[in-house]
Amino acid sequence: MTIQEITTRKEDQTFDCKSIQIDPKALAVTIVAFANADGGVIAIGVSDKTRKIEGIDQHTEKLNELLRAPFDFCNPSVPVTCSYLPCTDKEGNDNRVLLMQVPASMYLHTNQADEAFMRVGDKSRKLGFDERVQLMYDKGERFYEDTAVYGATIDDIDMNAVAEYAQIVGYGKTPLEYLRENNGFVTTNKKGEEDVSVACILLFGKDPQRFFPRSRTRFIRYEGVDERVGAEMNVIKDVIFEGTILNQVQKTIEFIETQVREHTFLGQHGQFITRRDYPKFVIQEMVVNSCCHRAHNIKGTEIQVKMFDDRLVFETPGKLPGQVKPSNIRDTHFSRNPKIAAFLKAYHYVKEFGEGMDRICREQEANGAAAPTFRTDDFILKITVPKVTEMVTEKVSESVNVTENTRKVIEKNDGVIEKVIEKAALLNEKLTENRILIIKLMIEDPYISKSELSKHIGISENSISRNIEALRGKYLRRVGPDKGGFWEVIYD
Repeated sequence: MTIQEITTRKEDQTFDCKSIQIDPKALAVTIVAFANADGGVIAIGVSDKTRKIEGIDQHTEKLNELLRAPFDFCNPSVPVTCSYLPCTDKEGNDNRVLLMQVPASMYLHTNQADEAFMRVGDKSRKLGFDERVQLMYDKGERFYEDTAVYGATIDDIDMNAVAEYAQIVGYGKTPLEYLRENNGFVTTNKKGEEDVSVACILLFGKDPQRFFPRSRTRFIRYEGVDERVGAEMNVIKDVIFEGTILNQVQKTIEFIETQVREHTFLGQHGQFITRRDYPKFVIQEMVVNSCCHRAHNIKGTEIQVKMFDDRLVFETPGKLPGQVKPSNIRDTHFSRNPKIAAFLKAYHYVKEFGEGMDRICREQEANGAAAPTFRTDDFILKITVPKVTEMVTEKVSESVNVTENTRKVIEKNDGVIEKVIEKAALLNEKLTENRILIIKLMIEDPYISKSELSKHIGISENSISRNIEALRGKYLRRVGPDKGGFWEVIYD
C-alpha cells in the first residue's frame, strides 16, 4: 500500500484511517471490529476526516500506547502485524505512517468494556446480545447444537435410534447411558434436572419438528429457469421431508435421484456411456452439507432445494461459517454442527471431513460443468450447482442398432457384473472376489477413489492399485485424468 492509495482510498470493510491522536480505547474498537469480521488495515498517522498526513515520528509516547492497544484493550488480544511506511507529512517533513494489519479471527473479540463490534461497510457497529451469540456460533466458540431444548425430556427420545447408533460406534452400554455419557446429549443442570440438547433431539427425537417446526428439508421443482409466483407460478413439484436429520438426508437424496435425468450416448471408444444431469456424489454431498451446516437457531425457514431446468439451488439458513469464504471453500473446513457431522460420518454420508466441496467442484469440472457458486442473502446461504453439459456429440440415435434389452443394461447397469464374468470365462481367466468387488463399486460410483475402495473392501491402497492394473485394458478403462476422471467398465 502506498501513501497515495492511503490518502485517496475510501474507508470500507477492510480499510480505515486514524489520527495519531486517537485514544487507544477508541482504536481498540476498530481493531475488534476488523478481527470479528474480515480483517483489515488501519493506517495510523493520517486524519480520517481531512486525509492530511500527520505522521507518527513526533509522537513517540502516543505511538507506544497505540501499539499496546491490541493487547491492553482487546479481549482476547488481537495478533496484529505492524509495518511503517515512509512519507512526507503535511508540514513537509520526512515522517512515517503506521500500518496495522488486523487478521480475521476465529475468536469473538471484545473491548475492555466487554463490548463486541463488527465491521460493516466503513463503520464499526456494536453488536446486540443476539448478534453476539450468533457470531460465537459462526466462529465455533459456541455451538447451538449443544444448548438445551426447552421442555424436552428423555421421553422425547427414540431409544431404538440411539441403540442403533451406539452399536455403529461400538458403545457397549445402554442407550440411556450413551446419551448421558457422550457428546453432552443429556446433561444435568443446576436444579438437578436433565437437559436434552438440540443435537440429541435432531438426531434421535421421536418428533423433532415438535420443537423445531422448520428444521426440515423442502424440495421444489420449477418448470423453466425462473422462479415465478402468482398467476404465472411454475412449481411442478413441492415435497417436504421431516423427521430426524438422518431421515431427512436419506429421503431427500432418494427423491432428488428420481428427478435426475440420465443421457446415454455412444462414446469415442465405441462404448455406451451414461451421463447424469448431476453427478450422484454432488447430490449426496450437497444435501448432507446443507443438513450438517444449517444454523438451527434460525427458526423461521427450512432448507430448500430448488431444481430448475439448468441448475440446482440449495438454500440453507445460516451464512458461510467461521473462516470459510467463497475463495477458500474448497480447502477450508469448518463444522457449524460437529456432532451432527460426526453422526452422519458414522452412517457414511460424510466421507472425509473437509474434502466434500473440493470433490464437488472436481466432479462438476470432470463432467463439463462449472463449479458451484455461492451467495448470501441476509441469513440464507445459496449454493448454485449448474447442470452438467454434454461433453461428446456422438449420441445414441436411430442409426445405432441397440436392442431393448441392451438399452436396459445401459440405463440401469443390470447384469454388468455377469457380463464381465462371462468375458473372463471366454478369456480363460477367473476374477478374484476383490476384483469383482472393485468392478461392482466402480459401476455404482465411477468416480470412486482408491482410498474409498480400500475402506469398502478392507485391503490396502497398494493392493487396490495392483488389482486395478490387472483389470485395466481388459475390464476397466480410465476416462479423463487421474484426478477428476472416472472409471468405465468394459464387458464386451
